[in-house]
Amino acid sequence: MDLPDNRLWTVEETAYFLNVPVKTLYQWKWLGEGPPVRKLGRHLRYNPSAVRAWAEPEAQVA
Repeated sequence: MDLPDNRLWTVEETAYFLNVPVKTLYQWKWLGEGPPVRKLGRHLRYNPSAVRAWAEPEAQVA
């Protein structure tokens, strides 16, 4: 799957990138965990750069 960087990712695209089930992203949101998420109407959207930063926290330390 080719993931665009010029727009917010859907739940499905984010799940693909993180290699987790879509249900996991919904659970993380409910628990207040996981990558930062925005709710647009009834849809969840993820900023690609924020997801990458969350997935690789050690890159921020350097």
